[in-house]
Amino acid sequence: MRPHFRRLLVAAAVGAAAALAACGQDDAATVQPGKAPTGAEALPSLRRDANQLLSGGPQAFRARLAGLRGHPVVVNQWASWCGPCRYEFPFFAALARRYEGRVAFLGVNSTDNDDAARSFLKRYPGPFPHFADPDGDVARVFRGGRAFPTTAYYAADGKLVFTHAGSYATEGKLDEDIRRYALDG
Repeated sequence: MRPHFRRLLVAAAVGAAAALAACGQDDAATVQPGKAPTGAEALPSLRRDANQLLSGGPQAFRARLAGLRGHPVVVNQWASWCGPCRYEFPFFAALARRYEGRVAFLGVNSTDNDDAARSFLKRYPGPFPHFADPDGDVARVFRGGRAFPTTAYYAADGKLVFTHAGSYATEGKLDEDIRRYALDG
């Protein structure tokens, strides 16, 4: 095969691979790092973005946390393949509704694929958004990723207060930790 033709063939193959990679890209909302809602818009934006799978990685996650400064934040790391995550997820949805306006909730879907995550969120809807975290990079921001699920608590000043590895056995136990680490912390 001629070198010129081989280069054209390789270029065409690379172009086709890039086009195929773009096909099926998730339609997750894109969070622009540094453009996360802040101030009075921060809490209502959680409801507006409810059940959406947000992209942007650790930088977008940190920007959303910074925008929520002034409010305690509870972060739930989960995956659609995780049985304990499925068990406790309704607890988070119920308590996010109960504490709406006082505590911010965020989800982090780690080491999962977007289609499975979207199906999960349709089955277990809740009033808060979730960050796609296919490689676990977002989870490392709050010392997550070692156990599924993991819950992190941020004080209103934006400092990480506590990280709970593993699932909650009851909604009451989760509520106790929310009161201890988010509301009283």
